[in-house]
Amino acid sequence: METFNEAISTDQLVLVDFFATWCQPCKMMHPVLEETKHMLGDRIRIIKVDIDKHPDRASAYRVQSVPTLMLFRNGELLWRQSGVLSRADLMATLDPFLK
Repeated sequence: METFNEAISTDQLVLVDFFATWCQPCKMMHPVLEETKHMLGDRIRIIKVDIDKHPDRASAYRVQSVPTLMLFRNGELLWRQSGVLSRADLMATLDPFLK
C-alpha cells in the first residue's frame, strides 16, 4: 500500500484535501473536487485525508481548520489554502501549476 509521503513525492500534481466527515464546508468541497478531477483527468491526483482518522498527518502539516487544500509535486508544498473554493477559483489557482 502506498504511503502518504510516496503519494505526494511523484512528479504528478497532487491535491490533498484535509477534511472531516462532520464538517459542512468539507461536504461542499466534495463536488468541486470531483468536477476538478473530471476536468483535469490524469493531470492531477486528488487525495482526501480525514483529520479524525489521521490526526498525526494533520498535525504534521499544521492543519488547524477544515477543509484545507494543499498542492504538492515531488514532495514539495506548492500551495495551501483553508476554506471552500468554487470550481472556477480552484481551477484558476491550479492553472499555473499545470503548465
